[in-house]
Amino acid sequence: MTPATRSVNPADYQRVPRPVAAMAKDFPDGYHNPPHCHERAQLIFASHGAMLVTTPQGSWAVPPQRAVWMPAGLTHEIRMAGVVTMRTLYVRLDAAARFPLEPRVLAVSPLLRELILRACTLPIHYDEAGAAGRLMSLILDEIAALPTVALDLPMPRDPRLSAVCRALRRDIGSARTLSDWAGDAGASSRTLARLFVAETGLTFAAWRQQARLLAAMALLGAGEPITRIALDLGYESPSAFTAMFKRALGAPPSRYFPLADPSRSGAVASR
Repeated sequence: MTPATRSVNPADYQRVPRPVAAMAKDFPDGYHNPPHCHERAQLIFASHGAMLVTTPQGSWAVPPQRAVWMPAGLTHEIRMAGVVTMRTLYVRLDAAARFPLEPRVLAVSPLLRELILRACTLPIHYDEAGAAGRLMSLILDEIAALPTVALDLPMPRDPRLSAVCRALRRDIGSARTLSDWAGDAGASSRTLARLFVAETGLTFAAWRQQARLLAAMALLGAGEPITRIALDLGYESPSAFTAMFKRALGAPPSRYFPLADPSRSGAVASR
């Protein structure tokens, strides 16, 4: 990769002699980027579309206006929900030293969004002493100030609970109780309840709701109507689903996914 050209191969950005390297790459709906890792830390952002980022430890939903911070060397995979315009910042290890050592979903400010889009138009070997260098420094300061958003789904290590969680994600709309799942796992419901809190920090009900929220992000990103999403996820009505979404994220689905307008599905969203 020469200073004047831009690659869409992430490997070409790992050793660029700059603290931040910005890559622009677009993906079709449903694209799966298989497990991989990078030498540099990443801020993975989509100016359009939604993503589900997964590591062996958990999953993170990344709707519009959000980004995921991915530490260097951590194996992860990404699934695209809808057409995704991904804009990734690869951050050199010394520049990433002040950032978290674990993945985080971050609320991207309007300013940072515009800075990221601008960074993707700059020369790869930008002038560190000039305006481009100051822009990249401002980007790092903005990332450090971003609030964390609870869009993660921790996965347990206990094999009994792990099997239950995988089954729950396959049958995300299931109304089965913890006692029902306990029979499949070969453990008592009391044991599973204890393990849920000890290994994920969430109760069974809270973990299942978080799993449904992440599934909803993918379906909304793919353009599915709210009525279908609500029923597929086990909610009695679109309004019940929208209420859950608003409690979790502080706004209805249409705030994050403009096409998820209640008028498209007959749902009545509280605003």
